[in-house]
Amino acid sequence: MKLTSFCALTGLLAGLLLAPAARATPFTFTFSATPPGGAITGQPGQLTGWGYDIGNTDTVDWFVPTELSASSFSIGTPDASYFDFPILAPGTRASRAFDAATIAGLYGVQVFAFATPGQSDSGVFTLSGEWWDGDPLAGGRLIQTSDPVTTPFALQVPGAPTLPVPATALLLAAGLGLMGSWGRWGRWQRVYQRSGQQR
Repeated sequence: MKLTSFCALTGLLAGLLLAPAARATPFTFTFSATPPGGAITGQPGQLTGWGYDIGNTDTVDWFVPTELSASSFSIGTPDASYFDFPILAPGTRASRAFDAATIAGLYGVQVFAFATPGQSDSGVFTLSGEWWDGDPLAGGRLIQTSDPVTTPFALQVPGAPTLPVPATALLLAAGLGLMGSWGRWGRWQRVYQRSGQQR
């Protein structure tokens, strides 16, 4: 009787201790700004922006984005209203290119009219959300909040003035020509000096 009670109690205790451990695995999602690398260009006064690619790498739980933020901008006015906060089922992904006409994408920025060629901004977008054990719109329950994930961005005003770079082959040829002519000049000088000494 005591052995049976001990085994039952041990089994119950093990079940209670191991059940939360099964849920303690880290939930992960992927997040990146598009185009790849998050680098875009924008002319002064132009509206431009980024798209996104988000993937739910969990095979059981749903991911719901809840918060999007960005580093500060110095050459334009940012606009986060393009992001549609897609709900991702287990193992799915959502991608959307930036489109100002349909108000789609991740983030928009209106480049200042007084921005000058060569100016740039860079930073990170940060996305966080929640994990649900089922579809949040169909009775799923909140499990926990997600860790934030960041992705880099860069914005450049094109047309930076560039310094002309001389052609390397032309410089090499000129240098070799000068070295060769210097060697010939030295030989002519020695021949001339010798002929003058013989007279």
